[in-house]
Amino acid sequence: MNRLLAYRCWPGCRPAGQAKAYPTNGDTAICGTCSILCKRAKLAAALFLALFSGIAHAAAAPPAASVMGIQLSKSGESLSVPMQIVILLTLLTLLPALVMSITPFLRIAIVLHFLRQALGTQTVPSNQVLVGIALFLTILVISPVAADIYHQGWEPLQTNQLTVEQAFDAGAKPLKAFLVRFAREKDVKLFLDITKSPAPHTPADLDLRILIPAYILSELKAGFQIGAVLFLPFLIIDMVVASVTLSIGMVQLPPVMLSAPFKILLFVLADGWNLVIGSLMKGFYA
Repeated sequence: MNRLLAYRCWPGCRPAGQAKAYPTNGDTAICGTCSILCKRAKLAAALFLALFSGIAHAAAAPPAASVMGIQLSKSGESLSVPMQIVILLTLLTLLPALVMSITPFLRIAIVLHFLRQALGTQTVPSNQVLVGIALFLTILVISPVAADIYHQGWEPLQTNQLTVEQAFDAGAKPLKAFLVRFAREKDVKLFLDITKSPAPHTPADLDLRILIPAYILSELKAGFQIGAVLFLPFLIIDMVVASVTLSIGMVQLPPVMLSAPFKILLFVLADGWNLVIGSLMKGFYA
């Protein structure tokens, strides 16, 4: 004799009139919709238990290998993985500012910008092209310095021959040697006076917190000096064209429209790109 099946469904579910029930335990049954929901709930519970057990196992297990592959000391102590990730992301955030500040990128980008302004071509070459040229020229100049930093600082750190502090000091020596070549003594003295630091015995004894801003100021001055020299021949062309147009009564015609073709023609005939880029690169290799 068939007995009436009792429904054990989710709250709010009305099995009457829906799809047929699926028997589960003897006299109990659930509708088709609640059967799917029940399976999903069991799957979610199983995933939660697996995740919780994995976290507990990781907490009880010994520390894993470091993300960045470095140790704080020879005893094998290292930062936690989350802290190393935070440091790595912070360094990646500061990387563009470092590239623009402590490399030849600063001077090259300023000179190329002044050159475009002097030619009067507005957006030709575009910013992307100028940044690309400056970036690859910077890589060409700075690659020997980067190789020295890698061999003297990073490699011994990875093999646990040096601590982080010792590796930083060793890797900073090639960078200091590069910055000292282009930092003016006047700018170095300015920041020594601002920080009230004692004068070093040798340039190699300068701290990076003094040397880096001094290098930036020196590169800004060098870039503006080169830009001013680049402006002079094109400024003369503008003045000649303006005086000619005014003398013949062409007051409403902008002199810039007439002088732009002459400036571009002069730049092309003089092989301007070769002269400008060559002079910039020779300044860094001198």
